[in-house]
Amino acid sequence: MTGFDRHSVPLLRDLPDVRGYFGAYGGRFVPETLMAPLVELEAAFRKFRRDLTFRRELNGFLKNFAGRPTPLLFAENLTKRLGGPRVYLKREDLCHTGAHKVNNTLGQCLLAKRLGKKRVIAETGAGQHGVGTATACALLSLSCEVYMGAEDMERQALNVFRMRSMGAKVIPVTSGSRTLKDAINEAMRDWVTNVQTTFYCIGSVVGPHPYPWMVREFQSVIGREVKHQIRDYQTGDPDALVACVGGGSNAIGLFAPFYDHKRVKFFGVEAGGEGLRSGRHSATLCTGRPGVLHGAYTYLMQDDNGQVLGTHSISAGLDYPAVGPEHAFYKDSGRATYVAATDKEALAGFKLLNETEGLSAALESSHALGSLPRLVRPMKNSQSVVLCLSGRGDKDMGQLTGILHLGSSDPKNT
Repeated sequence: MTGFDRHSVPLLRDLPDVRGYFGAYGGRFVPETLMAPLVELEAAFRKFRRDLTFRRELNGFLKNFAGRPTPLLFAENLTKRLGGPRVYLKREDLCHTGAHKVNNTLGQCLLAKRLGKKRVIAETGAGQHGVGTATACALLSLSCEVYMGAEDMERQALNVFRMRSMGAKVIPVTSGSRTLKDAINEAMRDWVTNVQTTFYCIGSVVGPHPYPWMVREFQSVIGREVKHQIRDYQTGDPDALVACVGGGSNAIGLFAPFYDHKRVKFFGVEAGGEGLRSGRHSATLCTGRPGVLHGAYTYLMQDDNGQVLGTHSISAGLDYPAVGPEHAFYKDSGRATYVAATDKEALAGFKLLNETEGLSAALESSHALGSLPRLVRPMKNSQSVVLCLSGRGDKDMGQLTGILHLGSSDPKNT
């Protein structure tokens, strides 16, 4: 465990610490204008996360609106195809809006309402967080504006329409790479100038404290459900957990409730793009170095001068040059292993699940599926693995139609 004494690694209840750090990572690196609203937000979250009325209202929305609990499916055909351990799928694709993002947006938007904020802003990459925010705002009668990279708007036109249909204003971001990083930049600029009236709903476990902690807590419903649901199939914990990692919210949501269960292995799968040596990828933990981006100290893709590098991924939701600070801590402490799946492997994962289980995964989740054959290879048939199916592939069908040869065993070269 690089740089850590195994016996000194903190328990989950101590992460983050009072300053908002996960080991060396996290903190608040923001303009002075944002310090007061962040302190206010932290105090509100500490209060309301223990408030029975707040928790009861949120749990009601999760159950009756979002559709929780989501099933844990034994993927029998996929298990047979891989010829290894039993594979279970945590069906976050069955959440209302089609992904895990709504777990967090319901929590944050309910918190915004308790704080008396009338306007909510958000950033989005693949559009799922934008849709989740627009949905929660419509439910709670809040104004919603979503910043989205112009390139991502082209890739995810369906989700743009969905946001607008719920009354949200979608603001194209044409600066920089025109993707998620730049959407976050614009959202933070907006928040700096409108802190009195505006709540910034961040979509992943990124950004300044308390966002990485707060989003983790809202998304941990995923892993908490798995802890109970796996008992319907076996007596103990799963041997391994697998999830895709961009900012990393679905992965942290699955991993965190098992953090103190040291026998359970964690595997996070980043976007390998055209290969790690190509320079066209988004594999931050596999290739990056520590630095500061969007208010937190974490791993990021940067050059020797500290300038943020451009990224590439076939999936808009993983096309991001940094990662949540808790994942950075998991990497350095050895608690999780991070690998990369290329665009081709993600397409193969998409086809694999369709052919074996009749399920179409989002391109983000398809990265986890694409890495699954090699991750399970060393495992025994008596073991088990849970993969987080973080979203469904409806949003990607237009993009995939131009990439995959229907009826062919091999995708086009991307």
